[in-house]
Amino acid sequence: MRMRKHGFIIQLTFLPHLFPVNCYLVEEEHELTLVDAALPFSVKGILKAAERLSKPITRIVLTHAHDDHVGALDALKEALPQAQVLISERDAKLLRGDRSLEAGEPQTPIRGGVPKAVRTQPDVLLQDGDRIGSLTAISAPGHTPGMMAFLDERSGALLAGDALQTRGGIAVSGKLKPLFPFPAFATWDKAAALDSVRKLRALSPTLLAVGHGEMIVDPQSALDRAIMDAEQEWGKMEHVQKITR
Repeated sequence: MRMRKHGFIIQLTFLPHLFPVNCYLVEEEHELTLVDAALPFSVKGILKAAERLSKPITRIVLTHAHDDHVGALDALKEALPQAQVLISERDAKLLRGDRSLEAGEPQTPIRGGVPKAVRTQPDVLLQDGDRIGSLTAISAPGHTPGMMAFLDERSGALLAGDALQTRGGIAVSGKLKPLFPFPAFATWDKAAALDSVRKLRALSPTLLAVGHGEMIVDPQSALDRAIMDAEQEWGKMEHVQKITR
């Protein structure tokens, strides 16, 4: 496990050279909020990192319910029975293994690894705008229907989950990066993902922290580039589809 800190945000990276999977500890005055639960074997590293910071993990907040973001959830809840588990109301269905789509959603199959045997159920179902300590929950669907990002109101740091990736080059979820294509393969709806990143860019974050890849300080120009790349490629695809109809 690799551990890096920027302000109140501590990035924990598992398999950093092969298939980097990040989760984050967010420091509050007397406690820690864990954002995402990484892989099944990550539990010891997460607990050890919290021990080094000498603060308890009191909340486990999930950006979305893919396997590589909830892998250690059951083991963490067992080790931290008092910690609250929070996830969007929409992705709570995925956490239960339910891939069914809701009325009004694009009828595109939900992709990526959805857990089949997670025992832990959420204590809190999040809505857009909810506060979790210093974090504000921001609905950012696209990668999954209930994907959420979290903005630290103290510093402007944005924990964006898989709304974007920086491994293999910054990209909106769904935009294929050959050096790290996996987030694109696991994306449910590209148009929603692009709309969500436009929304996140409008927050003018000071730090971008994602599920896969390095953190970016002052990410505005990088976000602009990611949005432009997605618009150019997907705009061309839409044009071809209209011609061939």
